[in-house]
Amino acid sequence: MTTITAELGDITAERVDAIVNAANSTLLGGGGVDGAIHAAAGPRLLEACRRLRRTDWRDGLPVGEAVATEAFDLPSRWVIHTVGPNAHRGQTDPALLSSCFTRSLEVAAGVGATSVAFPAISAGAYGWDATDVARIAVQAVRTHPASGIEQVRFVLFGSRLLDAFRRALE
Repeated sequence: MTTITAELGDITAERVDAIVNAANSTLLGGGGVDGAIHAAAGPRLLEACRRLRRTDWRDGLPVGEAVATEAFDLPSRWVIHTVGPNAHRGQTDPALLSSCFTRSLEVAAGVGATSVAFPAISAGAYGWDATDVARIAVQAVRTHPASGIEQVRFVLFGSRLLDAFRRALE
């Protein structure tokens, strides 16, 4: 059984097997969580993402998909990059957002991770309502048969997000 928690914190400081990056489709860094993870992981993360763009993901990572890289200078072992749907661009299908969480868990299990930390994917600059993100995320994690995943932490930046995730977990 997977233990699921929500906490305030800095995802880049989490001591888990894998942290999830709310990436953009280029995989080449950006703002918010993505920028913080790239900054904390060091330049080798960008190099790893550039390799992915030259090989497996030439057209960029699609919304709802996930891929792993090493975590380099982070305390975690892996970074699972996923691209959340952007509500400002009309990407409002809950299934796309749910896929970010389920595909990330599948990728994490595939690399042998037993503990995973997620941010509130799409709740920031991508315009999704925090309550909707929390409900979809918690449902996706609870119902996914994440083989080998023992612990999922939602690591959130701000009390509004934390409140939304705590309500969803009740």
